[in-house]
Amino acid sequence: MNKNASTQHPGSSIQHPASSTQHPGSSINVCVLTGYGLNCDHETAHAFELAGARARRVHINSLIDGTETLDEFQMLAFIGGFSWGDDHGAGVIQAVRMKTNIGEQILDFVQRGSLVIAICNGFQTLVNLGLLPGFDGDYRTRSVAVTYNDCGRFRDDWVHLRVNADSPCVFTRGFEHLEFPIRHGEGKFFAEPAVMEKLAAGNQIVLQYAHEDGRPAEGRFPANPNGSLADVAGICDSTGRVFGLMPHPEAYNHPTNHPDWTRHKALDPENWKTQTTGLTPGIRLLKNGVDFLKSKV
Repeated sequence: MNKNASTQHPGSSIQHPASSTQHPGSSINVCVLTGYGLNCDHETAHAFELAGARARRVHINSLIDGTETLDEFQMLAFIGGFSWGDDHGAGVIQAVRMKTNIGEQILDFVQRGSLVIAICNGFQTLVNLGLLPGFDGDYRTRSVAVTYNDCGRFRDDWVHLRVNADSPCVFTRGFEHLEFPIRHGEGKFFAEPAVMEKLAAGNQIVLQYAHEDGRPAEGRFPANPNGSLADVAGICDSTGRVFGLMPHPEAYNHPTNHPDWTRHKALDPENWKTQTTGLTPGIRLLKNGVDFLKSKV
C-alpha cells in the first residue's frame, strides 16, 4: 500500500490514513511483537496508531539479538496468533524463549513504569512468563494458567464483558460494559482457590464474561465461551499497568467490524452517524493506555 494512501471502510464515508503515517509526532512509542506464528501485528499496530501512538512491529529475534531494544518504547504489546504453533501449549515456547534471552530486559521495562498489554496468545504468554498476576511486585512466579476451552473446540465469536470499575487497570477506565471478538482454543482461565481469592480481593479481575444484558455469565456457555473460573476474561497486575485479556480490542477498530453493524445502521441511522465519527470501544481502550503514558511524560 502507498504510504500516503487512505483506508476506506465499507458502510461509511470515513477514511483512516494508512497506519505508517498516523501520528508522526506522537511521544508514545509502542512495540508490537511479531514473528513465529503471531498474526495480529498489522491490525494491532494500526489500532494503536488510531489511538494516538506510534507503533512499530518488532520481530522477537530483533530483541533477542540486540538489533532492537525496549529502551525507546513506553508500551509493549504481546499480540494474538499461534506462536510456535502452540505445539507445547499456547504461549509456552514464546514465554520460555523470551524469558531465557531477554527476561531481565522485560522486567526492567515493567519496573520503570511502562505499560504492557497482552491479547489472546499474548495473554497466554504473559501468564507463562509470570508477569501476571504480578502479586506484590513478583513478576517471575507463575501462579495462573490459560488452558483448553471446556467446549473442546476453537471459538470464534463476539462476547459481552463486565468491566470492574474498581480495578486499577489503566486501559479500562471509564468503561462499564464492552463487546469484543474472541478467537481461541485455549482461553479457560484457571488458578487455585487462594489465588482466585487474592485476585478478587485486589480487584485484579478486570474483565468478566457476561450476558448481553450485563448479568454475569456464571460459567454458562456460550456467554462464558471457554469455562473460565469466575468468568475471567482479563486480569491486571496490582499496579494496573500490566494487562492481559483473551478478547481482541484491536479487532474492533471501526464500527463495521461489529457483526450487527448493518442492523444498527438500518434501525438507528442517526446514532450510526455518531458512531462513525468517534472511536470504537477497542480504540478507546488502547487510547486509555496511550493517554496514561502521555500524562506521565
